[in-house]
This record gives sequence, structure tokens and C-alpha cells, in this order.
Amino acid sequence: MTKEPSIEAPVIDLVEMTVERAVNGMAAGEFTSEQLTAAFLDRIKLFNPLYNAIIFLNPQAMEDARQMDEKRSRGEPLPALAGIPIVVKDTMDMIGFPTTGGWRLLHSGSGGIDLMPDTDSPVVARMRKAGCIILGKTNVPVLSATGSHANDSWAGPTLNAVDTMLLPGGSSAGTATAVAASMAVLGLAEETGGSIQNPASAQGLVGLKPTFGLVPNTGVMPLAGSTRDVVGPIARCVRDAALVLDAIAGYCTEDPKTVAGIGNRPADGYAASLKPDIIKGARLGLYGPGWRRRELSAETEIHYDRLQAELTSLGAVLVKDPFAGSGFADIGQPVPGLDHYDARGMECVPYDMMNYLRRLGSGNPFASYADFAAAVGSEDPFGPDGVLSFMAQLPDFVACLNDPSTPPAMEDFLAARERYLAIFSAAMHAHRLDALVFPQMRAPLPPREGPETIHETTVCEINIAGLPALTVPAGYYEGGAPFNLVLVGSLWSEARLLSLAAGYEQATHHRATPTLDVYGEQSR
Repeated sequence: MTKEPSIEAPVIDLVEMTVERAVNGMAAGEFTSEQLTAAFLDRIKLFNPLYNAIIFLNPQAMEDARQMDEKRSRGEPLPALAGIPIVVKDTMDMIGFPTTGGWRLLHSGSGGIDLMPDTDSPVVARMRKAGCIILGKTNVPVLSATGSHANDSWAGPTLNAVDTMLLPGGSSAGTATAVAASMAVLGLAEETGGSIQNPASAQGLVGLKPTFGLVPNTGVMPLAGSTRDVVGPIARCVRDAALVLDAIAGYCTEDPKTVAGIGNRPADGYAASLKPDIIKGARLGLYGPGWRRRELSAETEIHYDRLQAELTSLGAVLVKDPFAGSGFADIGQPVPGLDHYDARGMECVPYDMMNYLRRLGSGNPFASYADFAAAVGSEDPFGPDGVLSFMAQLPDFVACLNDPSTPPAMEDFLAARERYLAIFSAAMHAHRLDALVFPQMRAPLPPREGPETIHETTVCEINIAGLPALTVPAGYYEGGAPFNLVLVGSLWSEARLLSLAAGYEQATHHRATPTLDVYGEQSR
């Protein structure tokens, strides 16, 4: 059971609370971290039964907050996120909690087998080191296999805080809803194919998908840990996302691919490097058939035109379809039956899963990948009816499944990455672009129940290429669904993307606070 705060808590307005507001409040003595944490836990108790964003609460949260308050009272130097209540995605290993991947077969409470890590994942450890108070872990769909919702999770569906009838986005559905509903200041998410940008956009939030290799993803249940998976923040404002990136980015001995990021971070950090004024004179490329031959809906076109007018008024220079005639749109090989989703690079999931299970330590109940496959064989995720059935169509997947101890060659994936990056770099150079700016979705959000998925503009291309992307609230459709822009940049350009986004955010203030109802009846 979570302990009550040691002193009477003041009334704290948690709605839309930012890191800056929380830090200033604690510094001024308006409230303590313990009181702030207790207030968020009360809010979770009120709203989470309906929205189902958080699946495990951290019983240590109040004690962690008290310890942070003691450090503050002693005058000790505190990190930037000291005392800030956050949530983390279920797929990220955290001592004392099972990592379930949303799957009932990996959750003992649903009749499955728990995976209990001996150590925190590096990103969780880094958030702790940054002073965060982890309130709990958030809901995901089975094996993070969809970028649209979490309807099939053992914990039940997560609802969209903006409109419960609309898709919440996935697979980081729980993190997005917890942040959108102000059940935490911010949260950690993870993306293989849209799982940061989709839920952030679906709920009118800032979501940052970093450059592949900037942030370690060891200790995070993989879909493509060797090739595509990235961890990043979902927040309500750009500066908070920058502060999280400061905490989690950088080389990690457990994750050798992060060596690529050495020398590619701003010396003073991302938050300190925010320069919102750079939007004046910035050259931004626009969405067109050169990028992807998928049209925007009529209503999306209206909002995109309005977005372009806003950017122009802020001094940006817009470049129409900079990829026209480049061959960029021809690289993708969408899986038949999926909406423009190119799965190349995910062939390595058996190999990555084996390494993930090994890292669990004593909490790994499986002696081998074969034991794992046998234990979950009653719901084979790669079988004809499985959530990852499309994987069988990838050229190297079957070989990797037969021998998970050896990573697959994935020549098609590597060739696609090289070609994407070559054309992308050439277009950015030729047009002297600072970034691309697209609508994150081609059409308004579909309903949560039904076969339709989120229709995005940027997922497979940037996930295969490893490029960074940042979503920012940019308005609302007539029906109330959020309209977000997405900024896409060159490798390691997070500082520039964050600055451009901060300039737009501060000039427009498009995000609107959703009105929540305990019983699910909402209005905006």
C-alpha cells in the first residue's frame, strides 16, 4: 500500500503541470515532492479506472519522493528532474515489476509467467538518477504490435483522454493517456513503427522519436532492438521533452550501438540549447508525393494549409515537395494487408528477444528461446492468427526464428536504410533544409472500435532510416480529434527540431486541455 504524506497536503493544480511549474513550486515551498506525488496518486485513483493508462503503481513512489525532499531540505545539489512524478512504458524493465508486453501469457495475474528483471533498464535507471519519481508502468498492446491502440492488452483497453471513442494511438498508448490526462508530468515511450509519434499525435502531445542509437534500448522488450527500436519522451510541452532527452541520451556500455551518438549531442544539453527564434528564416520541406504517394484528406489539407500560413507568418521559408523525382517514395515495401507499413528490420526479433531474456538475470524463467516459444506457443504471435503474423513475409525472419542465437543478415533492410539516408541527405542539402514539416496523420483519428488504424505520414521511412522526428500540437479537427505536425530532421538533429518546435509552440499555443469525466462522458 502507498503511504500517506507525512504532513497535510495543499491543494495542487496538477492539470497541464510542467517540469518548470513543479520545480518552481517545490523550490518556493508551495509543496513538496511528497505532496506532489500524493496528489498525482489521488488523481490516478480518480481517473485511471476509466482510462486504464497505468497498469502497475509503484508502492515505493512516496518514499522516493520523501527522500528527494530530504535532499532538498539539506541543500544538496539536485538534478533537473528532481521530484518530478513520471510514468514509464510497461516494456521497460524496472526492478520489482514484471515486464509483460501487454500479453496475458507474460503476466502471472492472467495465468501467464512473469518476467522479473534483476536490474532496471538503462533508461529507467537514468530517469531515477535524474531525480524522477516513477509513479508506475503504463499499458501497451500485446507485444507492442500495433501503433493504434491497446485493445488486446491483458489489462484491457486504454482510452484516449481527448475523446474516449477515438483511437488513443499505440503502442505507447498508456504513456500518452497518462500524460494527456495529467496523471503524470511526463512519460517514457518507445517506438519501432510509430509508437511514440502516433499516440502523442492522437492525444495532442509532444512526442520525440530520437535518432536510432542516441538513447539506449537495452532492457526494453524488443520488436527490433538491433535495428529500429528507440526510447523517447511524451510530454505536454517541448521543454519537458528536451529535459527528458538530456536525462536519457548518451553512450551506454550495455548498448554498444550508442557509441554512434558520441559527439552528436549539444555540449550544454538539449533544454539549455533551445532557441525558439531559429524558426525565423528556417527552411522547411513540405509533404508531397515525392515522400509518399498517399494523399491527405480534404480536412487535413485545410489544416495543413493553415499550418503553412502560421509558419510563414513566423518567418519560415517553405519548400514544396523537396523529394519530387528523387525515388524516395519508391523505396518502401509495405507488407500486404497493412497500411503502408514496411516491416523490414524487424526480422531480428527472435535474436533480440533471446538477448533481452538473458539480461533479465534470475528473473528469466526460460533456459532458452525454445523454452520461451514453447511456453507461449498456445498463442503463437508469428502464426497465421498472431499479432505479428506478417513477420513470416520478411526474407530473413524464418531463418532467425529457427536459430535465434545468430542475428539475421537483413540485407534488404540495410540496403533500404542506406538508400533512404542517401536520398534524404541529398534533398536536405540541395534545398538547404533545416527540417521537414508534415501533418503527422493523413486523416482524422478513426474510432477506437473497428478495423481502421491511424493513417500516418512518416513511420516506415524514418524508422528504417533511423531519423529523428518530433510531434507538436497544431490544432484540432472539426470533430475534436487532435491535429499534430511532425518535424523530421537529419541524423542527430534533435536540438534543432526541439528549437523549431518550441518556436511554433510558443507562438501558437494550440494544445487544449481535455475535459475528463470519471464515467467516460467527455466534452472539450
